[in-house]
Amino acid sequence: MAKETTPKTPLTELNEIQRYVTQERGTEAPYSGKLLHNQREGVYHCLCCNAPLFFSASKFDSGCGWPSFYQPVSDDAIRYLDDNSHNMHRVEIRCGSCDAHLGHVFPDGPQPTGERYCVNSASLSFTDDESGEQTAG
Repeated sequence: MAKETTPKTPLTELNEIQRYVTQERGTEAPYSGKLLHNQREGVYHCLCCNAPLFFSASKFDSGCGWPSFYQPVSDDAIRYLDDNSHNMHRVEIRCGSCDAHLGHVFPDGPQPTGERYCVNSASLSFTDDESGEQTAG
């Protein structure tokens, strides 16, 4: 069961794609996300509850069309669920705090983990370390 938190962004304030991704387990179109090419240093948070999910140091360009990370900020930042939709087996990832859908994790990432957390920009917000500026995906 997800931990109870006060959402940073009320669900009524999410735009259509943010709501579709985080609440309906949707996927944004590849190469369309606002945070895909972000190269600033900072922290990626859950758009819905602001829980920290990934440090920018773990982000890499996998060429898949979505932001990719090789590890979360902590073991409990991400919740993992079996996903057998679309006639294939995948591992869905959700926010460990509010259960918002983030994307999927695959075993084809770089070392040191060998994992690729393939995350929808629309499920994230980014906080720049230097300026403190926040950018919603």
